[in-house]
Amino acid sequence: METDDEDELRIDDLVPAAGGEWCGLLFDNPSLHLPPRLTWSFTFPFEDVSREDDDSPLSLSVEWLPIPADGWRRIAGRHLTSAAFGEPAEASVYYYMHHRFETVDLQLIDQRGPSLRAVAAVSGDIDGLGIDPVRIEAWLTFTGILVSRHDETSPDMALARLGQFTDTTGLAFDPDSGDAAMRFIAEPD
Repeated sequence: METDDEDELRIDDLVPAAGGEWCGLLFDNPSLHLPPRLTWSFTFPFEDVSREDDDSPLSLSVEWLPIPADGWRRIAGRHLTSAAFGEPAEASVYYYMHHRFETVDLQLIDQRGPSLRAVAAVSGDIDGLGIDPVRIEAWLTFTGILVSRHDETSPDMALARLGQFTDTTGLAFDPDSGDAAMRFIAEPD
């Protein structure tokens, strides 16, 4: 997207906002010879950006991270890096469209139930956003784990398969999620 100087993102536009989320995805794709794997995604929102002609949401997403952890309730204390886009993490800042970043440094600092305090720093502005690096620290809320496997036919089967990758204690099937995949969310306390 071409922007004029008035639309360019400025460092003072990066105002952290509430509402960040983190989630898991167990998926496979036999047609591409991708075996089942569990990855994690983290979304850090900033305040929306207002310009003369339009407003845009603003957020940083770090996706597709395989994180060695015993379970979703014991993920804090990890420090993950990715030196190249898609190897394994994909990071982007959304400002009117996704702007990719080459490297990721993600620290999962503290966890209190479904809330996770994380620090993300991305650099290597691939698509010309104009701000490099981007760093944010926030408390994120767990929104569940999606199970998207080619052969899942029931929530019980999906939960059993998920259990081969992570501890499923405290997770419950969400029949009202509206997702194409089966979503398992934190059971209420």
